[in-house]
Amino acid sequence: MKIWVNGGLRDAAAATVSVLDHGLTVGDGIFETVKATEGRTFALTRHLDRLTRSARGLGLPDPDLDEVRRACAAVLEANPVPLGRLRITFTGGLSPLGSDRGDAGPTLVVAVGETSRRPDTTAVITVPWTRNERSALAGLKTTSYAENVVALARAHEQGASEALFANTVGQLCEGTGSNVFVVLDGELHTPPVASGCLAGITRALAVEWAGAKETDLPLDVLDRAEEIFLTSTLRDVQAVVRADGRLLEREPGPVTAKAMRIWDERAADDLDP
Repeated sequence: MKIWVNGGLRDAAAATVSVLDHGLTVGDGIFETVKATEGRTFALTRHLDRLTRSARGLGLPDPDLDEVRRACAAVLEANPVPLGRLRITFTGGLSPLGSDRGDAGPTLVVAVGETSRRPDTTAVITVPWTRNERSALAGLKTTSYAENVVALARAHEQGASEALFANTVGQLCEGTGSNVFVVLDGELHTPPVASGCLAGITRALAVEWAGAKETDLPLDVLDRAEEIFLTSTLRDVQAVVRADGRLLEREPGPVTAKAMRIWDERAADDLDP
């Protein structure tokens, strides 16, 4: 495996960053996950735009997007896979121990791992922990992911692939690595970004392509929604057939099935929408 680290490709064994990198010591970093099919990225421009927004939100310098594009192309060429999870990581770089940043400049790492297509359906749980919609990190895709690790582990313990959070005022927010949509009276809804959820790339396209409404929703909407689905870079549109102990239809419902069909058609038509 070849990995891009700070300006060039390295063999995996030599692809290292300092143990004093701020991304390691305090989680001072951002990232993007991009789907790559046969070496072709999907929605890369949107992902790079969000990478810049996240950098500005953390007070990091703007990433050199030309370099990031070169790195992505080089990594995909060096590591051909049918379906890949392309990971772009950008951190505060070499820094003193503690929260203060150093002046060595940021670290850029780009790597790809082979993955497989997700199943059409899945199960989710809700967790007692909340997203803080007023946090300094709200809406940013940062490497501070420990609470997602804990929540996802609980989901796996309960036979689910995702855990869903409410925000601090009890509204439905998001999953550990996904956005959530619900169908109410035949209409499609998803929490607004103001709820504290990530402004997902797949979420934004699904809102546009499937005509979803951005709506403040209580967490217990999951108990009465006619259909539920998740969106993310690697899930695309994925139907939920179990939410906590509630069983929904075994197959994607009509609104979800339509959203899945539209997604497949539109995504195949334009790789950088």
